Amino acid sequence: MTEMNVSDYMAGVGQAARAAAVTLARASTKAKNEALLATAARITEAAADILAANARDLAAASDLDAAMRDRLTLTPARVAAMAAGLKEVAALADPIGTITDLAYRPTGIQVGKMRVPLGVVGIIYEARPNVTADAAALCLKSGNAAILRGGSEAHHANQAVAACVKAGLEAAGLPAAAVQVLATTDRAAVGEMLTHPEFIDVIVPRGGKGLIERVSREARMPVIKHLDGVCHVYIDADADLDKAVAIAHNAKCQRYGTCNTMETLLVNAAIAPQVLPPLLARYRAEGVELRGCPLTRAIDANMGAATEQDWYEEYLAPILAIRVVQDLDEAIAHIRRYGSQHTDAIVTEHLVRARRFIVEVDSSSVMVNASTRFADGFEYGLGAEIGISTDKFHARGPVGLEGLTSQKWVVIGDGHLRA
Repeated sequence: MTEMNVSDYMAGVGQAARAAAVTLARASTKAKNEALLATAARITEAAADILAANARDLAAASDLDAAMRDRLTLTPARVAAMAAGLKEVAALADPIGTITDLAYRPTGIQVGKMRVPLGVVGIIYEARPNVTADAAALCLKSGNAAILRGGSEAHHANQAVAACVKAGLEAAGLPAAAVQVLATTDRAAVGEMLTHPEFIDVIVPRGGKGLIERVSREARMPVIKHLDGVCHVYIDADADLDKAVAIAHNAKCQRYGTCNTMETLLVNAAIAPQVLPPLLARYRAEGVELRGCPLTRAIDANMGAATEQDWYEEYLAPILAIRVVQDLDEAIAHIRRYGSQHTDAIVTEHLVRARRFIVEVDSSSVMVNASTRFADGFEYGLGAEIGISTDKFHARGPVGLEGLTSQKWVVIGDGHLRA
């Protein structure tokens, strides 16, 4: 497509989405669930086709780094998880139309709030073809039309999943334009999405820091985002050693290329000589590169020295920075200075310190005795997530159905007039 053709194409997409949003806002829960279940069934039926499309993408993406390649790769289990996510969203309560806090005022009117869709949600994402299914599911169930722009590296897989979504919508009698996965890989389409608030009400970027910074800078509509996932696990002096080793290992090694993977390990000095040797052995067995502060290297000198920059890094790779701290105050101060307000965890059997950590660490997810890898919409019972927000308005943490809605005031009277 030429730039002019892309502009015309995107205008058509936007107009169709805006019209579909009107239909979706009044669609019944039954129709939306039928579309989700039909899409899940179609993904299951088309699993071989989706995997073949993904193989084409992978063959053309030999220059991607390991983290991006991991996000791009689909397996039979990941395709099955797409279908499972759609079914789980279908099983969730429909937030649309719910009226809360309805109460009589002294004048006799009733005032409450109704949950309503945002309208048209634009999602721009890199790799991760599973996002196509997750985003479609959440937008559809929350009554929003969706315009999805996946990265060119996942084009074939995204189109294969899009065909399943279209079939699901048609089976339920809903407009195909309710979920549109852009057919063009032209980068000009991103600029078109960011600069047309008449078509898109909110934009969600999912990908590298460069993409998110660009969207934040250029978007003319609200953005739901997080820039970095610099996540921490703090092992307290009163941690259970077995729990500490297992949690800190899982938080780093369960998967490297995700935003909820631990990037910095903080260990209380009183327990460091006991917990670090077995934990470091497990990291080395996984091939993790270790970078430590002077106190860490005094316990194990066979690692590189951590620099000031290491504390800020989101590696998305088998690299870990480790710092020994004197107490909870120093751990919290480190997280406040270097963290990204994404996900941070404490391992401790001390109830008061656990409580302090929850209250004083200002992150979108704060955990006690659990791996940071649980910071995920599916794990939180949201069915899936449209993304994770580290902002404080209008949604924070994994964004599910409720995060894709707003509220409007509802006033009920019976001929009431203001005096």
